[in-house]
Amino acid sequence: MHSLFFHSLFYSPTYSLCFLLPVIEVTAPGLEIMTPDDTCCVTAEDGGEGDHLQPLLLERVDKGPEKSCQTVLRQRLKKHCTCTSKKAKSKVLGFFPILKWLPKYQLKDWILGDAMSGLIVGILLVPQSIAYSLLASQDPIYGLYTSFFSSIIYALLGTSRHISVGIFGVLCLLVGQVVDRELALAGYLTESGGFSDNNSAVLLAGQGNGSVEWACDRSCYAITVGATVTFTAGVYQVLMGLFQVGFVSVYLSDSLLSGFATGASLTILTSQIKYLLGLKIPRPQGWFTLFKTWYGILTNLGNTNICDLVTSLVCLLVLVPTKELNYRFKSKLKAPIPFELFVVIIATLASHFGKFNTEYGSSVAGDIPTGFLPPQLPSWSLIPNVAVDAFSIAIVGFAITVSLSEMFAKKHGYAVDANQEMYAIGFCNILPSFFRCFTTSAALTKTLVKESTGCQTQVSGLITALVLLLVLLVIAPLFFSLQKCVLAVIIVVNLRGALRKFMDIPRMWRSNPVDASIWLVTMLTSSLVNTELGLLVGLLVSAFCVLGRTQQAQVRELGRAKNREHYEALSSYRGLHTHPGVAVFRYDAPIYYANQSLFKKSLYGRVGLDPVKERLRRLKFEKKQTKNNNKELEEVVGVPDMSEKDGADATVTVSVTPDGKPGPRSVVLDCSAILFLDTAGVNVLKEVRKDYRDVGVKVVLAQCSTSVLDTLERGGYFPDEKDDGDKVFFTIADAVHYIYVQNVPVSNGDCEAKC
Repeated sequence: MHSLFFHSLFYSPTYSLCFLLPVIEVTAPGLEIMTPDDTCCVTAEDGGEGDHLQPLLLERVDKGPEKSCQTVLRQRLKKHCTCTSKKAKSKVLGFFPILKWLPKYQLKDWILGDAMSGLIVGILLVPQSIAYSLLASQDPIYGLYTSFFSSIIYALLGTSRHISVGIFGVLCLLVGQVVDRELALAGYLTESGGFSDNNSAVLLAGQGNGSVEWACDRSCYAITVGATVTFTAGVYQVLMGLFQVGFVSVYLSDSLLSGFATGASLTILTSQIKYLLGLKIPRPQGWFTLFKTWYGILTNLGNTNICDLVTSLVCLLVLVPTKELNYRFKSKLKAPIPFELFVVIIATLASHFGKFNTEYGSSVAGDIPTGFLPPQLPSWSLIPNVAVDAFSIAIVGFAITVSLSEMFAKKHGYAVDANQEMYAIGFCNILPSFFRCFTTSAALTKTLVKESTGCQTQVSGLITALVLLLVLLVIAPLFFSLQKCVLAVIIVVNLRGALRKFMDIPRMWRSNPVDASIWLVTMLTSSLVNTELGLLVGLLVSAFCVLGRTQQAQVRELGRAKNREHYEALSSYRGLHTHPGVAVFRYDAPIYYANQSLFKKSLYGRVGLDPVKERLRRLKFEKKQTKNNNKELEEVVGVPDMSEKDGADATVTVSVTPDGKPGPRSVVLDCSAILFLDTAGVNVLKEVRKDYRDVGVKVVLAQCSTSVLDTLERGGYFPDEKDDGDKVFFTIADAVHYIYVQNVPVSNGDCEAKC
């Protein structure tokens, strides 16, 4: 029988790792890692000692000396401020992605799909752009402007080939709420209200060089507010792109965005009921707008316009089943049938020849001019009033755009740049705001249509812009007699996708109760309290859920599998066994300031011995005893009299748990699941080691990641003097075997007793 061998792994301040056979004593200050071999014995049949005696050196990468702030700043300025022809070309191509993909455009293979998808999306956008203008409290023409400009700008700057950027219901709602609030503050109390006597109702604006001043009516003021909000939101998005903060999208989970969109959809649905009934009531402001809107509707039911009600019912009876047919047979249809456009054309003809506006008092779209208005600067004085609202709008618009672009890019096997998407959507808001447009983002429904009709590149967006340009220059005035209730029906019907999420609540709850809770809280807050507040509450709930998971983590005792040096939780698997006198525990969470006390409490509870209470108990007992009854102390507490050692045998201190059972001599902490430590985490590990050392229990660490090791060293966890507490083991098996070798002497040839 050969002598006992085991591997040893040393960790020094120079970050070198060594496997050496046989045991080699190394005297070095700082951190030391010991890893015995998984097997205690090496026999001649295993290939001899020569194969295993070769040393293995693992050396940490040298990080080099820390750079000063001045050096780092100088290097970054040199990197970003120096300009070469190659770098300038790269920047231009990166900012205008169309310059990269357009020269490689495969005309014969791609043009048919792009033309078909662009044409169909353009046809669908005509009625929807007019309809969503109502939601944003704008005149119909500006919805067409918004869709036209955003389609062109995103085709030039965007990196996604498939998403459709334009009007989006949730953003229209948010813009409309800001517009209505500012209208009320300016003295425009109702939708039909005229110019108010309030001095704030007069907006002094300038065109050209600002030398001409003019008074703004309600419609003009609404457009000015909407354009200012859009401009401010676009500036926020571009600034976020400049500072490379595109990563913020990862904090907006799918459940949060879905709950926010569904809650906003309920608010949108409620806001359109008054148009379905032909009621002229102002949009309520502040919190609990859903309840205020329903109260206003119920108290004004007697003023329902029968013509609008009948038209709304007929349009709903036509659009709901036809949209369902499009949805059910979307896999068989090459393109969705534009039933909305057919309904708009028929309803416009019926309203025109039936004189619904003059005979029955039905609200119509009104005059929609052709062509384009000259550009106009936003109102700088309004920016402080809308800055907070614009920030939430910017975040929502960017998050939805990036989420959709990444989803379709992953589906079709290409990459998108989140920061470039920030630039693209930002300029889709800044530049159109000078032409009185409102905020835009990607829209899921039109993106799905665009993808399903064969879209290949952003050329489809340019074709969509051509369709809208034709409407703006020629066809727009023909929609003069289109009833607003028809536009409201189009908005309501397009909410089916978001409202269908309610049917998925049981499935979401079974799949993940935490995500389902985030969805419910965000949805309820967005719909019942306030739309913007719903987004903030959703973010906070998501953050608290992540923190809550670290708070709920418990220390679990591990056991060893049969015939394998593998350790798992005793509470999760059968057939595991523990080692006498050695307890192994794992904590499945980072240890930081918020859960340090919970970690310590859970560990002491699992070990079954609170060292602080044990030490106090011993101190109280020692006060009652005299120096002559040391033998009695040994029998009661279980601590041998260290003055009466047998010279041949090393004595091991054994603790006793409160239930009278012998406690572990050593505790091994598996740190593989600890992602990081902060200062509080390092301190609590120091306290645990010290507390257990005082009662004769050794605490060692195993399977620490390199980042955790670095944090432990910087935090002063490893003492300067050589001690067992400064050892960190490479595996749990190494730690357990080392503890056995250190605590129980093994003579040569007595391998089986310890293996």
